[in-house]
Amino acid sequence: MILVTGATGNIGRALLTELHARGAGPVRGLTRDAARAAFHGTAEVVEGDLAEPASWEPALEGVRSLFLPSGLGPDADILAAARRAGVRHVVLVSSITVRTHPHLDPARQHTAVEHMLEESGMAWTILRPTQFASNALMWADTIRAHGTVRAPYPDVALPTIHPADIAAVARTVLTEPGHQGRTYALTGPEPVTARQQAGAIAAALGREVPFAGISRQEAYARMAAVFGDDAADAVLDVTGGDVNDELLRVRDTVAQITGSPARTFRQWAEENVAAFR
Repeated sequence: MILVTGATGNIGRALLTELHARGAGPVRGLTRDAARAAFHGTAEVVEGDLAEPASWEPALEGVRSLFLPSGLGPDADILAAARRAGVRHVVLVSSITVRTHPHLDPARQHTAVEHMLEESGMAWTILRPTQFASNALMWADTIRAHGTVRAPYPDVALPTIHPADIAAVARTVLTEPGHQGRTYALTGPEPVTARQQAGAIAAALGREVPFAGISRQEAYARMAAVFGDDAADAVLDVTGGDVNDELLRVRDTVAQITGSPARTFRQWAEENVAAFR
């Protein structure tokens, strides 16, 4: 049995589709609202909130492989419960910032979870993706209202990854041998700027999407109000304020592991254009 946590998220939903398409065997998806879940295929739906251990521990019964995005709940408790339940292999979604920006607080938190998993006694595989293409959904309300998209560092190009490619890698490492004890950095196939992302969404919509670059100070004021000061600074650093060669590097890991090329941001925009209409 494979348990997919975060099953209605950008990666989890795509992973369930991947597992069903490849006939991966018994699969269970954990979601906070089973009534609203629409899992693909024959996945078993289990309701539970990772922030409340008592609600999800029963979902581990019979599970041998666990897909776990870091930070959805108390990771130490989740890993301890998984080990007690007999889980043999955990695929953890961490962050490329563990490697590129280890001094930032979010990266330190991811690093701590990676170490907990490595020392847990269970087999492990760690995925470290870069910026998600789906982060552009933050612009959806503005674009639907025909407003102007405003973003800092508009011409810094990052190798943004399609969440479905993270799912494809996760499916492979969950179901095929040779990936335990490995850590994989994952990126998209090419660098893309925020300005280019807005242009790709405009092309998918068939209309203009006005775009304007803004200062770090203006972006910080907006982000800090939602995410807090430290998180706002960290996001601004890794999206343009403190980039380095390791963050900007395009990797072919997706193609090497899955046998298929990584998807472009333009493809993500075309697949998700309904969100912007």
